[in-house]
This record gives sequence, structure tokens and C-alpha cells, in this order.
Amino acid sequence: MGIFAAYSTTSLILIALSAFIIGLSKAGLKGIDMLNVTIMTIVFGGKASTGIVLPLLCIADVMAVKYYHRHAQWPHVIKLMPWMVIGILVGVFVGKDLNEAIFRKVMATIIVFTVIIMLVIEFRKAMVMPNNKLFVSGMGLVSGFTTMLGNLAGAFSNIYFLAMRLPKNDFIGTGAWIFLLINWFKLPFQIFYWKNINTNSLLTDLALVPSLILGFWCGLKLVARIKDDLYRKVVIVLTLIGAIFIFLKR
Repeated sequence: MGIFAAYSTTSLILIALSAFIIGLSKAGLKGIDMLNVTIMTIVFGGKASTGIVLPLLCIADVMAVKYYHRHAQWPHVIKLMPWMVIGILVGVFVGKDLNEAIFRKVMATIIVFTVIIMLVIEFRKAMVMPNNKLFVSGMGLVSGFTTMLGNLAGAFSNIYFLAMRLPKNDFIGTGAWIFLLINWFKLPFQIFYWKNINTNSLLTDLALVPSLILGFWCGLKLVARIKDDLYRKVVIVLTLIGAIFIFLKR
């Protein structure tokens, strides 16, 4: 494992844990992925961490689609995708030279704001906006922008799916297809424009794949035990925990 020679034991444990968390998240434990963002930022820094994380997300997206593809709700995919692409393109140019201290502050602020919206939606049971075009376009734009800056789109897609009151498997299956398409779309920009995906980062990713697969398997077992009515609460609680970690990260 020569690629890991430059890392401390603590860093190795953290990045293996991060890959495991990505697996859990893609298997359906939505919200927990923000812990991965925090951990990778601690080890690699803001922008560099996205170059490590994105290929892992792409692999996990393939696994998620293979398992949940039957549950995708394509009208939601079609409505969100064009706006997410626009958001990504904005993020490509804004994020390339963004100061990392500002980068972390932006991420923390976005997540805290996200959790507040989630809580409002959950407590106001009648608050559903399936036909609100401004809501759809806004969520799509912000999701695309934040996924480019820090792989944080999951938080905003969670808001959208919670607002749509999607059942557990539809929630996971629709998100699986959206992020498969979006994350693979992002790859060329990070390879050729940001240049934070290279041979060394890919070798690191390759070594982390077993941890990723283990996390996905464990996630499937856990999600299968969570009933639909409890699933919404689990998503919100995990998102809140992730938001706290990011907010406290200096």
C-alpha cells in the first residue's frame, strides 16, 4: 500500500471510515453522507477532497442503481436534471479558485440552512410543493452547485424528496439514478479543469473500494429494517448530525 505511505494511521482510519459511510449513504441511509464530506475535508482539504470522493461516489452510484433501479420515479429525475446541470456548470467556474477557508464556511452555512428547511417541512405536514416550478428549479440549481463545490447535493435532494413525500424505496431509487447521471457528468470537469483527480487520487480510491462495498452491504441490511414512516425521521436526524460536524469543523 505504498500510496498510503504519506498518511498517518489516523488519516488512514478516517478515509476508510469515509468510504464506508459513502457505501452506507448510497445504500439508502441518506444524510449520513455529510459526515463523509467532513471527514474527507479534514484529511485532504476542501477542494482536494472532492477529487478523492467523486470516483467513489460514481462506483457506489452504479451499485445503488443496480439494486434500486426498479423504484426510480422518472418524472422527478426529468424535472430536476436540467437545473442540476446548470448548477454544476456555475459551480465549475466559481469553485475552481475558491479560497478553502471560505469554501468550508459556505458548506457549513448551506448545510445548516438545509436542516432548518427540512425541519420546517417535517413539522408542517401540509407543506408539499410537487407542482411548484420555483421550488423544483431552486432545488435543482442549488443541488447542482453544491455537488460541484463539495458533493453536498444529497442534502438538497433530501429536501426535495421529503417535500414530495416519496416512500422509502422511491426516495432511494430516484436519488440513485439522479446521482449516477450527475456524478458521472461531473467527472470530466474535475479531471481536466479542476485537475484534482489524478493517478494518485485514483489509486487511493482503488484501495478504498473494499471499505465502500462493505458500507453498502451494511447499509442495505440497515435500510431494510427501517419502516417507511420512520425513514423520514432517520434522514433528518442524520442530516442534522452531519450539519453539526461540518459547522464545528475549523
